[in-house]
Amino acid sequence: METIITADEERQRHADLIAAETQALALLDTIEELGLIAPGRSERAVEQDILHLAADRFGVEKHWHKRIVRAGLNTLATAGDNPPVRTIGDDDMVFLDLGPVFEDWEADVGRCYAVGPDPLKHALVRDLPIQFEAVKAHTLANPEITGADLYDFAVRSAEAAGWRFGGQIAGHLVGEFPHARWPGEKRLGHIRPENPTRMSEPDAFGRRRHWILEIHLVAPDGSFGGFYERLLDGA
Repeated sequence: METIITADEERQRHADLIAAETQALALLDTIEELGLIAPGRSERAVEQDILHLAADRFGVEKHWHKRIVRAGLNTLATAGDNPPVRTIGDDDMVFLDLGPVFEDWEADVGRCYAVGPDPLKHALVRDLPIQFEAVKAHTLANPEITGADLYDFAVRSAEAAGWRFGGQIAGHLVGEFPHARWPGEKRLGHIRPENPTRMSEPDAFGRRRHWILEIHLVAPDGSFGGFYERLLDGA
């Protein structure tokens, strides 16, 4: 199964993933500029607007996972859940989790918004990228770290900052579409307690693996959550 890949090919794969993420982040910026996330709008309406915006302005024809728009109590749900559609309230938490495909490359980005004045919600929005950078720094400082150990660190880091970690995983592999069909055990492609393998190990094709890091934080009382994700080895 393993193939020979050159250093130049490895660098190009990484550059292509970063380019895809850059476009996905531009999509998020455009969503904000257009004011698509606003009180009184349903999660479904926002999701459909994102579908058309991604196609019309960014040429996106495929999304490697469903477009996730979560508001209020639904921000406690994980990606695999399908809670009832909610309408964004006047003082709500909202997050997006998008997986657009640019040419052959998967992007996976998440961003969170506090709609209204609640200071705790705004504090969570501020802490999400801080937690991301803390977990990223820990990973880079420990090249032999396993998926299980990194998940454990993400949980402990969230708790030390006054939050609960809400994700069943803390990230996953990403690459050429569709990475979900690559050979190998699915659990070993996730940052989760059941993954004892080193994240630095090559994939089934002998290539460097590239990871998405997911930070899902939940308020101490369990009333709302927030989400943030991007490439662990991004720009």
